[in-house]
Amino acid sequence: MAQAVWSAMADGQHLAVQAGTGTGKSLAYLVPALRIAADGRGPVIVSTATIALQRQLVERDLPRLTDTLSVPLGRAPRFAIFKGRGNYACKNRIGGAASDDGQDGLFDQDAFEPATPLGQQVKRLHEWANDTESGDRDELVPGVTDQAWRQVSVTARECVGASRCPFGSDCFSENARQKAAEADIVVTNHALLAIDALVDGVLPGHDIVVVDAAHELVDRVTSVATGEISATAIDVAARRAANFAPDTAHGRLTEAGNALSPLLTSLPAGRMDELDIHLGAALTELGEAARSCVAEMRAHVKKELGEDPAQQGAAQTAIVGLEDLAVTAERAVGSFEFYLEERDEVMWLERYETGVQTTAQLKVAPLEVGEVLAESLFAERSVVLTSATLTLGGSFEPLAQQWGLDPGGMGTEWEGLDVGSPFNHGRSGILYVARHLQPPGRDGYSDEYLEELWELIQAAGGRTLGLFSSMRAAKQATAALRDSLKVPLLCQGDDATGLLVKQFAEDEATCLFGTLSLWQGVDVPGPSLRLVVIDRIPFPRPDDPLQSARTRAAEARGGNGFMEVSATHAALLLAQGAGRLLRSMDDKGVVAVLDPRLVTKRYGEFLRASLPPFWQTTDPEVVRGALRRLGGA
Repeated sequence: MAQAVWSAMADGQHLAVQAGTGTGKSLAYLVPALRIAADGRGPVIVSTATIALQRQLVERDLPRLTDTLSVPLGRAPRFAIFKGRGNYACKNRIGGAASDDGQDGLFDQDAFEPATPLGQQVKRLHEWANDTESGDRDELVPGVTDQAWRQVSVTARECVGASRCPFGSDCFSENARQKAAEADIVVTNHALLAIDALVDGVLPGHDIVVVDAAHELVDRVTSVATGEISATAIDVAARRAANFAPDTAHGRLTEAGNALSPLLTSLPAGRMDELDIHLGAALTELGEAARSCVAEMRAHVKKELGEDPAQQGAAQTAIVGLEDLAVTAERAVGSFEFYLEERDEVMWLERYETGVQTTAQLKVAPLEVGEVLAESLFAERSVVLTSATLTLGGSFEPLAQQWGLDPGGMGTEWEGLDVGSPFNHGRSGILYVARHLQPPGRDGYSDEYLEELWELIQAAGGRTLGLFSSMRAAKQATAALRDSLKVPLLCQGDDATGLLVKQFAEDEATCLFGTLSLWQGVDVPGPSLRLVVIDRIPFPRPDDPLQSARTRAAEARGGNGFMEVSATHAALLLAQGAGRLLRSMDDKGVVAVLDPRLVTKRYGEFLRASLPPFWQTTDPEVVRGALRRLGGA
C-alpha cells in the first residue's frame, strides 16, 4: 500500500485503496506523505471522518513517525491539526461583541453572576479562554452545549478579519491556521475538506490530499451542501438584524417569516415533487426580504459603525445568517424550474418532536456531489482515498461513481487497489444467514425470530454486538430478551454510547444492542466480542427523501435505481457492520444476519460479495456449535 500511495503522489495520480482492519493504513499513507513533503511538495492534507481518528494521527502515529524519520529525511517533519474557525474561541466575541440570539439577562449585570444554566456555562467559557493556549473546544473538559459555545465563537464568514480585529495578532484560529501553513502534514476533517471544495481557499494551498474513511466522503459533502430553513432560524436572523437594519427592511423580513412559519407547520412532511403555490410565494418573498435587509445593513454598517470591532462582528453575524436564508430560499424555489427528471436538487420537509414542541425544517440538498468533487478536488490535486470498505459487490465502481471519478472524464482517471487484510477471514470468521426465518416485516419481531436471537446469544455466552436497523427495533429486542438471558444486556440510550461500549468491552459476558452509530467505529478486540448480529439488510427507508430522489434520478437516466442507490447503501453498511468482528489477529467469531433475503434474493450475491470472505453457512446447528466451542476455548 505504501508503494502504491508513493507512486500516486509522486506521479500526480488518483488512487482508491482498500485495506482491511489491522493493515496499518495510516502508516502506509503517512510515510510517503512525509517523504513527499520533505521533497518540497507539501503540505499534504489528510482528511478523516472522526475525531477519534484525528487524535490517533496527531497524538500517536505522527509523533512516532516524525521522531523515527527525522534522520533519513534530513529534518524533523512538522504536522498540525486544522479545524474550522467555529471550533476555536473568539477573543473579540468574548471581549465585547454582541452575544448570539440577542440573549438578555444572561448574567446578573451587577455581580456578573450566572443567572441561568446557560449563563453558568458561558461564564466558565470566559474563564477557560483566559487560561487556554489553543482555544480549541476539544480541549475543554467537561464540554459545554452548542448553544453556550456559540456565545464565544464565530464562523469563518462571521469573522471581521484579523487585520480589523483588536485581537487579530492573538487569535486562536489564526494561530492554528499559521501552524497549519507551516506544516508538512495537515490533519483535518471531511466537513472542512468539503467546505474547501465548495467555497475554496479554506485550507492551506496544497496539491495532494489523503481521504481516510473515504466511504463517508459523499455523505459529509452532501451534509455541508444541504441548506435549511426553519421558523427558529428566521426569528434568530430577524432579531440579529433588528439593531442594524431600518424598520422597513426588518419589518418586511419579519412579515415574510410570519407568512412562511404556518406553512412549515401545516404542509405534510416528506419529499416535495411539486412546489405548493403558497410555499413558493412565501419562499420567494423571504429570499427577497433577506436580500433587501442585507443591502440596507451594509449601507448602515459602512456609514454608522465605523471601525468598532464588536459592532462590526455582530453586524457581520447578522448578514451571514440573512444571506444563508436568501440562498436557501432561492435554491428551493429554483430547483422546481426544471422537469422532475432533470432536477439536480431535492427539497423536503422534516419534523422533529422536541418535548412538547414540534420543530419543522425545510431542507434542500444536491442529488449528487460527484461533479463538484471532480471539478474542485480531483481536477486540481492528486487524491488518495482509503478505507477498509471501498469495494461493493467486489468493485470500486459504485463508490468511484459517487465521488465523480469517471474513467472517461477529463482529469479523473484513477486506479483501484485492494491490498487485502492481515486476517484469515475464512479461518477466523463465519458468516451465518438464518435462511429458515421469514423475511423481516414492519410489525416487529416474531417469536421465531426472537428465539433464534436468544439461542445465538446463549451459545456465544453473551459477547454479542447487536446491530439493528432502527432504535425501535433495538429496544424491542432488548425488552423481549433482557429478563430471559443470563448475561447482562445493554441497549443504546441507556447511557452515553461511549460508556456503553466501554462497559461492553470490559465485561466479557455483556451484550450491547444499538443502531447506526454502532455499525461503524466500534473497536472491541478480544473475547468480549464473539458474535455480531445484524437484524436485517440495512436498506434505506422507502420514504427517505434524498435516497428515493436519487433512485428516481438513476432510473430516469436508464440505470437500475435499486442497485445503484439502495443496494449500494446496504452493502456499505453491511460491510462496516461485519467489520466489527475481527479487530485483532487472535479474534474469532460469527457474523449472523437474521434476514434470509441475503441468500434468497438475486441482489444477495452483490451484498455478500461486499463482505469480508468469511466461511459461510445457513445451518443454525453448525453455527451454534462453533460459538459454544469458542466460548469453551
